[in-house]
Amino acid sequence: MRLLPVVLLVALAACGRGATPADQRAGPPAVRHDEHVFAGGAAPSAVRWENPHRGDKRAAAEGAKIFTAMNCDGCHGGAGVGWVGPSLADGRWRFGGADGEIFESIYYGRPHGMPAYGGLLLAPEAVWKLVTYIQSLEPPADLPTEAWK
Repeated sequence: MRLLPVVLLVALAACGRGATPADQRAGPPAVRHDEHVFAGGAAPSAVRWENPHRGDKRAAAEGAKIFTAMNCDGCHGGAGVGWVGPSLADGRWRFGGADGEIFESIYYGRPHGMPAYGGLLLAPEAVWKLVTYIQSLEPPADLPTEAWK
């Protein structure tokens, strides 16, 4: 009976050794957030992500299909104008609106409701197409508030 926990631990460790594509083993690199305060003024090295599909209308159209297929409009409303989740079209971002920050929000999720879609659900390429779609959304003519207080 004393060996059972050891055997289970070894078996669980062996499960993670299967053949996995390289892009699933290593997550995306860290995103540099310029608003962060770095110890001693020295910023850690990080990759500055840029959307490889920025301005590509075909990628935006594919992103729109993914947006609907993944039921993003169930929370963010049709055309991302907001509903239960915040608007993605008004240009105001709680976690940052840069390419990598939007990618990170979709891939890793955010607290209080935004699930993580990266990895098993969506490949990084699909997430970049979602970012392209979100960046293509036109802000509404009349925003409900002028500023967050």
